Amino acid sequence: DFVPQGANRFLHTFAPIIAVVPAILTFAVVPFGGQYELWGENVNLVISDLDVGLLFVFAIASLATYGYVIAGWASNSNWSLLGSMRTASQMISYEVTMGLTIVGVLMVFGSMKLTEIGAAQEEFLNWGFFLQPLGFFMFFAASIAENKRIPFDAPEAESELVAGYFTEYSGLKFGMFFMAEFIEMVTIGAIVTILFFGAWHIPFLSTATLLSWFEFLGTSGANLVVMLIHVAVFFTKVIFFIWFQMTVRWTLPRFRYDQIMKLGWKVLLPLSLANILVTGIVILAVN
Repeated sequence: DFVPQGANRFLHTFAPIIAVVPAILTFAVVPFGGQYELWGENVNLVISDLDVGLLFVFAIASLATYGYVIAGWASNSNWSLLGSMRTASQMISYEVTMGLTIVGVLMVFGSMKLTEIGAAQEEFLNWGFFLQPLGFFMFFAASIAENKRIPFDAPEAESELVAGYFTEYSGLKFGMFFMAEFIEMVTIGAIVTILFFGAWHIPFLSTATLLSWFEFLGTSGANLVVMLIHVAVFFTKVIFFIWFQMTVRWTLPRFRYDQIMKLGWKVLLPLSLANILVTGIVILAVN
């Protein structure tokens, strides 16, 4: 591990920590299952069941941007600085779209509590994907851009910027940037699963039906088995979306930086605003 000549040693060391800690903290509000009665106690499979859980995820995840910007500035390298500037502009561009696509989800489910959003999707046709199909595609595209994965990896473009904002990093500090990216991939898979794909629920198979199958084990035994099934289902969906992100990375070439900006501001932003308008009209018409 080394610090380049002329770099700010403290900030150079602190930047990867700023990048990786928010990625880990987002999991504090991600539920892996519903509520289960085990030996007289109600168990929630979430570390902190916040009323503003969804807002917490985006607020904390956006803090990682500071780590990337500080890394580029503190490295005393033109390549690193250009990469960090690209990172900042790209994340600002796609944060707007992500926030607006989430508005549609909030209008449908009426809650920012991730456990409530997941519980509301027990019926297959109540999955967020069927209620917000355009919102899902925009959210997923914006998520990949936020995480700087191919085809949105302009901040790290090897052919243009050597390695972008972490050009002057090595050793564990270099590894922490990659760890943050891969943790964010898991977070994206978890949030997409909860918002759009039924969370821990199995299509056409309600929790009550599952409990009735195992009622011979007693209340706690049946709840324990159903809890394990729900956790397995949830992580199966998450693993699928991690695989899908990797498939996109292996399939598509890198977009030019100007194409990334145009997609964010001229395509996804107007579509996300239109999605909110249409969602509002449909909700008013139905009610």
